[in-house]
Amino acid sequence: MSLASLLPYDHAYAGGYPGIGSQPLPTDADALDYLSRMATADGAGVETGVAVAVDAFFRDTKAAGVFDALKGCCILAGARTLAGALVPVVGDAPTNVADGFVEGDYSRTAGLTGDGTSYLDSGRAGDADPLNDKHIAAYVASGITIANARVLGAGQGAGGGNTEIYRDSSGNMFCRVHCTTGITIASAGNATGFTGASRASSSSFTFRINDSDTTQSHTSNVFPANPLTIFAGNSSGTVTQFSDATLAFYSIGTSLSLEDLDTAVSNLITRLKFALLVGENPSGLDPDTIDYIVRGYEAGGTLE
Repeated sequence: MSLASLLPYDHAYAGGYPGIGSQPLPTDADALDYLSRMATADGAGVETGVAVAVDAFFRDTKAAGVFDALKGCCILAGARTLAGALVPVVGDAPTNVADGFVEGDYSRTAGLTGDGTSYLDSGRAGDADPLNDKHIAAYVASGITIANARVLGAGQGAGGGNTEIYRDSSGNMFCRVHCTTGITIASAGNATGFTGASRASSSSFTFRINDSDTTQSHTSNVFPANPLTIFAGNSSGTVTQFSDATLAFYSIGTSLSLEDLDTAVSNLITRLKFALLVGENPSGLDPDTIDYIVRGYEAGGTLE
């Protein structure tokens, strides 16, 4: 485990010092702003390894052209505390409501786990984005076991437009973007990892799960005006259908390439795990190599 990677990224010796070694530091201006806000919420500095993982996410999303589509977004992992995890990448900070999440619901490597009573109010209204220019996404570290529970969503109730990701009574994962209640949409089992949907036209939207995109030909309907909630659904202002999923990321915003966002988010999560489990700086390492090492650590192995 490297001492250098554990130093706060803004420590005087973080970039290099005799006996400690040298290492890359975060450089993206937006990442530095986010990391500063996270450190303030945590009440402690962000380790360089974690900061570099976050910096790579900002650079990757910008290079892929999807960063500007993130209008309400949180990385629900990596931070030292729950307060730090609720610092938004962009947009408003989510409000911790109902019984409220507590520190025991949060894991730095896995994310935030739903307790069946609490939810996050994203603060982003369902109609904040154009009817035919919308995405929702989440990284599910551990799947839902409760039937008819929502990962995130908002709706107008019967006959109205719905935007949500959820698990139905048969155990399948579903989603829809600005579609009428009752439309049959894509299913892919209770999968983990990145899942999301994006609508860029009035006639269809794209749903991504298990590293695969599927286009659904469903005409857009009115969008919900109430805020999208995380770990529950928001039907015409009534929050119901709480989930027990563990989420490490969510985003809401305008349409984008789900594949590109998937790559950036999935690499972010494995880099964060590498920094926290292995204790090394993930900068410059191949994502597949990082993933392989992380899976070894999660199985109880080490590099020694």
